[in-house]
Amino acid sequence: MRLFGTNGVRGIVNQDLTSELALRLAMSLGTLTRGTVAVGQDTRVSGNMLSHAAIAGLLATGCKAINLGIAPTPAVQYFVRDNADAGIVITASHNPREYNGLKLIAGDGTEFGIEGELAVEDVYFKGSLKLADWRETGELSDTNVIPAYMESIMGKVNASDIKKRGFVVAVDTGCGAGSIVTPFLLSKLNCKVTTINAQIDGTFPSRNPEPTEDVLTDLGKIVISNGADLGVAHDGDADRAVFIDEGGNFVNEDVLLAIIVKHVLSKKVGPVVTPVSSSQRIVEVAEAAGGHVIWTPVGSIYVARMMMQVNAVIGGEGNGGIIFPEHQYCRDGAMTVAKVLEIMTERRKKISELVKEIPKRYMDKTKVTCRDRDATMQQIRASVEGNIDTTDGVKIWYDDGWLLIRPSGTEPIIRIFVEAETKRRASDLLEAGKQLTEGC
Repeated sequence: MRLFGTNGVRGIVNQDLTSELALRLAMSLGTLTRGTVAVGQDTRVSGNMLSHAAIAGLLATGCKAINLGIAPTPAVQYFVRDNADAGIVITASHNPREYNGLKLIAGDGTEFGIEGELAVEDVYFKGSLKLADWRETGELSDTNVIPAYMESIMGKVNASDIKKRGFVVAVDTGCGAGSIVTPFLLSKLNCKVTTINAQIDGTFPSRNPEPTEDVLTDLGKIVISNGADLGVAHDGDADRAVFIDEGGNFVNEDVLLAIIVKHVLSKKVGPVVTPVSSSQRIVEVAEAAGGHVIWTPVGSIYVARMMMQVNAVIGGEGNGGIIFPEHQYCRDGAMTVAKVLEIMTERRKKISELVKEIPKRYMDKTKVTCRDRDATMQQIRASVEGNIDTTDGVKIWYDDGWLLIRPSGTEPIIRIFVEAETKRRASDLLEAGKQLTEGC
């Protein structure tokens, strides 16, 4: 039995995910760590309940706990890398309102890998907790990581030239943790900023935490009415960023990744790391610049660890989660915003013009509820033939596209991704994926 999914431990609050689970999980981590552990949270209404439970668990094992309060996940990771032995982020990222989760951060600022998760799970399920003597229970302190985090981002882009442009930017932080960073970072970069959904509200009253095209129509309208250069939106914990161009059009996240890859490789050629769910456009852009792509399973930890292993110059996922190694080895929404402004500044181009430079492909995706994901995936593996990649799920390569079927690591669903050279072919591949998952 596994406790962790693709991105930590997640579930519906007080059904799958309780304060008792948070307490025991933190005690399990504390049993192994016995050091300094930072705890941060996004804005979900259950955040205080779970963070206080986690802090209690850490203190019970003698750890020194540092409460960072509400902060984007990458801000917590930034703090842990330089100031702690481990971290816990209370977040369910893009999941719906009723969900929350706990993500464990290693001492180098990356998410826990499979080995670390298994070690924590072993303590958790065996109940082999090591509680501190009453005289040695841990200490608790609070700190604000946001100013240092923003300064680090400012130092990793050409801030002086960005400031000269005086960009007009519309921001939808979705009432999430990005509300306390991105609008203020943009102001520091001399942008004229208009915000919506920037109040801290863990009920997410205006839209779901996932910044998909269909929930960002208001942002698009504001971009147009304000004559903005671009619009920016985050998920609940602001480790991802997505964009609206100056015409109010949603920028495909894989296109965004390709734009950034192209820019980075123009300055320094090296490996590019991305999951098997990313677009073939990344390959075309990388190879044209003399680089090459290394595929990983879906999940930012796999991307980050591979980037460290191969000394990659850039990496990320086709969901707005970009990893800039010169800053830190994790997805970072605010850093992505600053980098996009830098690209627009250096290239002297609108974001829509940058989009047009990327090869045209047609992508689509869907998800199906599945009662038995393991059995369904076994059946699919046994039934398909041809050029197959099983790095994560089942990816079937065709001459004119690909089809990927993989079980979600955070929800009871199977995800289907397709890409092709024509819209019709992409539609056909998506239908083929649905047929392969029938009856699951």
